[in-house]
Amino acid sequence: MALKSMTGYGRAEVEHQERIWTVEVKSVNNRFLDAKVKLPRNYGSLEDAVRKKISGCHQRGRVDLILTVSGDFSDLVTIRVDSKLAKSYKENLIQLAAELDLKCQPDLAMIINLPDVLNREQLLEDLEQVWPILENTIDDALRQCLEMRILEAEALTVDLIERLQLFSNILREIEQKIPEISQQREENLKDRLEKLLGKVDLDPARLAQEVAVLVDKTDVTEELVRLRSHISQFEGLLEAHEPVGRKLDFLIQEFLREVNTIASKINDAENAHKTVTLKSELEKMREQVQNIE
Repeated sequence: MALKSMTGYGRAEVEHQERIWTVEVKSVNNRFLDAKVKLPRNYGSLEDAVRKKISGCHQRGRVDLILTVSGDFSDLVTIRVDSKLAKSYKENLIQLAAELDLKCQPDLAMIINLPDVLNREQLLEDLEQVWPILENTIDDALRQCLEMRILEAEALTVDLIERLQLFSNILREIEQKIPEISQQREENLKDRLEKLLGKVDLDPARLAQEVAVLVDKTDVTEELVRLRSHISQFEGLLEAHEPVGRKLDFLIQEFLREVNTIASKINDAENAHKTVTLKSELEKMREQVQNIE
C-alpha cells in the first residue's frame, strides 16, 4: 500500500425497497485516530461494526462518517385495531342514547374516530437484513476516501522530494565551503591572539594547538554526516508501504536540531543565510508531513 494522506472524502449511495441509504466519509489530519459516527435513530446497534470498518482503513486522523436514510417507510407502519374498546364504545353510546331518549345507532365511521380505536405503530427495521446492504455502501465510501488520500499523498511526496533535493543541494554548498571557512577561522583566531598577547613570547606549537582546539569546537563535520544519514532515511520512508507520518515528523525534528547546531557554529553571513533557508524548507516540509498517515 502506498503512502496515504489523512485528508480525504468519499460518498456512496444505495437504493433498496424504495429507501435510499447515503454514506459520507470525511477525514482530516489528527495525531491519533478519532472516529465520529453519526447514524439514524434506531441504528445505534451498528455503531461498533461501523467503527471497525473505519479502523480497518484509517490508522490516524479525524474521521467523520455520516449515514442517512430516506424514502418510503410505509412497510414499517402497521395499524392495530382495538376491537374490544370499539365494542365498549358502541354499547356505551347506545346506552347513553337510551338514557337521553335519543335515537342513535353508532356506525363504523363514528366509532373508528373515537380515541385509541385505531392505533398507528412504527415498526423497527430488521438491521440484520439491512447491514449487508449498508456494509457494501460503507466500504464504497471508505474506498473513495482512500483513493483521494492516496492521490493527495502522491502530490505531497513529490513536493517533499523536491524540497529534500533543495535541502541537500544547499547542504552540499555549505559542505564545500567548510575547508575555506576553517582556514579563515584559524587565521582570524591567530590574528586575534597575537593582538591580545602582544609581545608575549609563546611556543608556536602550543599556539597552534590552542587554535586547533578552538577550530575543532566549530567543526560541523559530524552534523553534516548525520544530516546525510537523515536524508537517506527520509527518502527510504517516502517509499515505505506502511504508515510513516510520525517517523517523518520525528526526522524533521532531528533535521532541525542538526541545522540549528550548524547555524550556531558557522556564523559567517553567507552560510547564516543558507541555514535560514534550510530551516525555512524544513518548516514547510513539516507542514506537509503533518498530513501523512
